[in-house]
Amino acid sequence: MKKVVSTDKAPAAIGPYSQAIEVNGLVFTSGVIPINPETGELVTGEASVQADRAFQSLKALIEAAGSSMDKVIKTVVFISDMNDFASINEVYAKYFPEPYPARSCVQVARLPKDVAIEIEAVAEKN
Repeated sequence: MKKVVSTDKAPAAIGPYSQAIEVNGLVFTSGVIPINPETGELVTGEASVQADRAFQSLKALIEAAGSSMDKVIKTVVFISDMNDFASINEVYAKYFPEPYPARSCVQVARLPKDVAIEIEAVAEKN
């Protein structure tokens, strides 16, 4: 049975989707972009600054589901410029302990609100 996961510590859904869904002991997040959940404002600046905000929100969402970053199994990272890969990778490493989750990272033509990064994750429940 699906259970909706939501928190005010991550950006609210702005369409017909849930922030995350829990099913069969797994948590599936929607894509998270660098929006400050307290103000609703987009965090701009360098890709690393945007990545840090997105990862803060992702962490809050995973914790709201009763899991933690060390239980993340898989991530998908969408970036608008592959030249930002190294700086985003540095931020990524701060949020995920070893052994790191499996990951895909792809450059896309455009992300919502023209941000530099969007991330989604799958995690086990604690």
